[in-house]
Amino acid sequence: MWNYCDAYLMALYRVTGIESMDGLIGTFLVALLVVVIGEFTISIVFRINRKHLDRLNENLKKYSELSQEALRLGDEVSYKALNKQANDAYGHVFFNKFGLSAAALWPAFFALDWMQPHFAETGIAVPFYPSGAHYVVVFLICYILARILFGRLKRHLPYFKSQYQMLQSYGKKGSAS
Repeated sequence: MWNYCDAYLMALYRVTGIESMDGLIGTFLVALLVVVIGEFTISIVFRINRKHLDRLNENLKKYSELSQEALRLGDEVSYKALNKQANDAYGHVFFNKFGLSAAALWPAFFALDWMQPHFAETGIAVPFYPSGAHYVVVFLICYILARILFGRLKRHLPYFKSQYQMLQSYGKKGSAS
């Protein structure tokens, strides 16, 4: 698979012709590509699982409200049973959201797999360290910066703007309930 992508990805490392700048810029562009693919994956997974997530959130709301009502009425046995159900529902919601967040990470492993044969021995030349820094360290720094940048830009990009608005409205709906 990498044979098809290699020429395009390596072109990202030849943008300026200055080796130390190209290493940093190329790795940042690869990290940005990874972030975009990861965000696109999240959007697809969210759209597929939205009904399931809605059901989980409804159960959480229902059991939480019922347990609070039982507490208000002084029914300790019902409160404990309903609170256990609410805690179970919370666990389901939490781990589903955790899994959704993890969907953004899978492209990073493929990027690091591609980078290994290219940069494992030589490292990536970066400003102030032209002899080459370890590719994983450079990638992680670039990935964090790319994620921050994309987080600020996505609400202005055509596809991701609608996705951002949908997730924001979903978050407000979930917190209001």
